[in-house]
Amino acid sequence: MTQATAAPAPRLPLPEFIALMAMLFATIAFSIDAMLPALPEIGLELSPESPNRAQLILTSFVLGMGIGTFVTGPLSDSFGRRRMILAGSALYCVGAAMAWAAPTLEGVLIGRLVQGLGAAGPRIVAVAMVRDLYAGRQMARIMSFAMMIFTLVPAVAPLVGTWIIAFAGWRGIFLAFVLFSAVSMVWLMARQPETLPPAARSPLRMAPLMAAAREVMMHRVVQVSIAMQAMLFAALFGTLSQIQYLFDQTYGRGDSFPYWFAGIALVSGSASLLNAQLVMKLGMRRMVRLALVAQVAISGAVAVLTLGGLVPGGAGFALFLVWVCGVFFMTGFTLGNINAIAMEPLGRVAGMAASLIAAVATVAGVALAVPLGLAFDGSIGPLALGVAGLAALAALFQLALPAQAR
Repeated sequence: MTQATAAPAPRLPLPEFIALMAMLFATIAFSIDAMLPALPEIGLELSPESPNRAQLILTSFVLGMGIGTFVTGPLSDSFGRRRMILAGSALYCVGAAMAWAAPTLEGVLIGRLVQGLGAAGPRIVAVAMVRDLYAGRQMARIMSFAMMIFTLVPAVAPLVGTWIIAFAGWRGIFLAFVLFSAVSMVWLMARQPETLPPAARSPLRMAPLMAAAREVMMHRVVQVSIAMQAMLFAALFGTLSQIQYLFDQTYGRGDSFPYWFAGIALVSGSASLLNAQLVMKLGMRRMVRLALVAQVAISGAVAVLTLGGLVPGGAGFALFLVWVCGVFFMTGFTLGNINAIAMEPLGRVAGMAASLIAAVATVAGVALAVPLGLAFDGSIGPLALGVAGLAALAALFQLALPAQAR
């Protein structure tokens, strides 16, 4: 029996379902953003000869998450969504404990890689869980609401990280990750029924898995979606890897960074709320196109002004704030919509689709983000130029979508 003919999956009340999905998604944001205020201290303690290497703590986590997404979706198609989310969360906690105990930067990076592998469970399988219950614009709308709530986590995560560092040192952040994951696991076990009934599950055999992978990857819309998401992930990860250093070294506001970041996250988070309202009227494709064109124009202008030395005295920090809000704002109009476009025809193999799309896009995004992040020269010029180029490539890739998917 296929998923289409299986009994309808039970549903939580929609507000609680959105909140739970948002918390599962927020595992990623908390794992990245709470680390930001700790990077300078970690760099000085564990890599004093090259403190900038501490930003690899972010990309190693994302790389592990990208690798993990290759398997979590297909496994959830065979064993169910809840089981894979719980297994991934347990591995995430193991990785956090490894990083907490590591005496060297390399050890922390290995722990973060394991932590990322585990985080792929909540991140990817939660998307498949949403697709089990909803599709099309309704899925995009739910994802937007979940992303809006999810935005509150990066708004407060650096501040929480600062408090934890003051109380327990930077290693205490890893214990906070374990606590956060434990709360989400208890909530999932207590309230969310399994959304993929046994009759709808795929056998865990190589031939069916390869057939499902081929079915996903042969879709032109999936290929283009992966390319677009890779560009946008690279822009996002590259910006995140430099933002602490820009506040601290470039603008001399390292002490107040958590508060500035909270404001940026809250302003940027309104994009998800706005997208949830507009996507039902304008459609996913138009929202993505408008956001990408706007980002090319804004980032291109910032790059020209900065690299050309045309920024008036005293206006540099204000320009930076406007620009970085625009980068995060763009993600609220693009990533959820692009993912919903790709997932729309793939309900029968939603787990495999969620895994392959996110895995390839994330790994490719990290590969592009690492050199972008390490190119930090003390200004936002190279970063803004890189973001403009990545958004332009994503806009060009959208032109390659099949006509009915544009």
